[in-house]
Amino acid sequence: MTNVLELRGITKRFPGVLANDKVDITLREGKILALLGENGAGKTTLMNILYGLYKPDEGQIFVRGQEVDIQSPNDAIARGIGMVHQHFMLVPVMTVTENVMLGVEPTKNGVFLDHDKVADRIREISDQYGLEVDPHAYIKDLPVGIQQRVEIIKVLYRQADILILDEPTAVLTPQEVEGLFRILQTLIDKGKSIIFITHKLKEVMNAADDITVLRLGRIVGSIDPKDATPEILASMMVGRDVNLVVMKQPAKPGEDVLKVNDLYVRDERKNMTVNGVSFDVCKGEVLGVAGVQGNGQTELVYALTGLLPVESGEIYLSGTAIHNKSPRTILEHGVAHIPEDRQRHGLILSFPIYDNMMLCTYYEAPFAKGVSLQENVIQNNAETLVKQYDVRTPNIYVNASALSGGNQQKVIVAREFSRPIQLLIASQPTRGLDVGSIEYIHNQIIKKRDEGTGVLLVSSELDEILALSDRIAVMYKGQIMDVLDAKNANKDNLGLLMAGVHPSESTQKEERLP
Repeated sequence: MTNVLELRGITKRFPGVLANDKVDITLREGKILALLGENGAGKTTLMNILYGLYKPDEGQIFVRGQEVDIQSPNDAIARGIGMVHQHFMLVPVMTVTENVMLGVEPTKNGVFLDHDKVADRIREISDQYGLEVDPHAYIKDLPVGIQQRVEIIKVLYRQADILILDEPTAVLTPQEVEGLFRILQTLIDKGKSIIFITHKLKEVMNAADDITVLRLGRIVGSIDPKDATPEILASMMVGRDVNLVVMKQPAKPGEDVLKVNDLYVRDERKNMTVNGVSFDVCKGEVLGVAGVQGNGQTELVYALTGLLPVESGEIYLSGTAIHNKSPRTILEHGVAHIPEDRQRHGLILSFPIYDNMMLCTYYEAPFAKGVSLQENVIQNNAETLVKQYDVRTPNIYVNASALSGGNQQKVIVAREFSRPIQLLIASQPTRGLDVGSIEYIHNQIIKKRDEGTGVLLVSSELDEILALSDRIAVMYKGQIMDVLDAKNANKDNLGLLMAGVHPSESTQKEERLP
């Protein structure tokens, strides 16, 4: 079988970091190569080199047997290489159509941009692959999951022969992941070739034809999926055995720490997306919130953390009303927040790591003394947390923007877990993390629970919801369909609730069938 792409001896150095060390990779034509590795292992750097965003210090790139010099994304696109980035390359103030047509703008009569032609093509792609994207929507108004779909449409619109997908399922629901895999299979059937970067071992087992593992910038091995197991892959990735099962004792819930009564919230486009939601979270328990993304979970979290106003209803934290309070006031009452969009709400990307590690409490002791910041204390705090949470960085002075997505997430988790809290609101807490980091953060969440902290876990990963939750609430169209004891929950009954169907209704329909 023909090798459509080869990377030979690729080496890339950054100040203080050897990101790629003599990396050799081969992609077979019409196949899916899964590229696995920890956060900071060098996967994204390698793909950015292939896509022309970085220039390698050493090594060669061969496309269809010919050595090529890729200086820019335009060079990559010209050679049939397209990339779906982990962090979206979208212009927020532009529409979906304008983002998709950037760089390949069609015109009418050789003068005017042909927006209608592009919009029609987007609708065709959306209908064909079930992506459901409005061509005229503004990117800034779209939730994270829909923005990811736009990135996928951009690549499909350009009809690349070699596709690089960098964590493409990190923001997708299980149903959307299944849809993506159908897209991938269609592309493969038509002769496309795909490099698929993911931390999700089950996806690798299901989708890949070949698996290559990177660790600390080097290739540590390749394996046929038929010979692989999740345990083998996890061990190759992190260099040690990884426990893939969350070990926890039964919860010992106490009194309510969070109580939500008949809550209504509008999104930024003034649509009512939370419709009369009521629930409670007790001290010492994890309440998981499951649901297809876009059913009000994001706006619920924003309202709880002060990022969106409450239209009506009440939110109480240990008996104190916090609805329509500022984010600072809510944080000062002992609420920790891991946001689903780490770059927009979790970090100041242009600030160094040590500043990001104390953003919530920079004005309080020990980080401040009057109006003066205590630089030594701030930096010592960052050094401690970087080691404790295994943030892969050359030093604490690096800007947050320079970190990989997973390491950015670790900075947020380290900051939020390291201060006194009574409620943890964790929205997609392990999005984009490798199995070793997921294991660590899951254990930390359970540790917080066992210390008496109430945990509200919002996740599109049903495996994560089932592994961590003591009770599970399912949201559909802004309402809570049901709250289940985790012992009685499984993917089947949760999936029905996520689709707006009570399992009892489904059973009744089956009984009525002849």
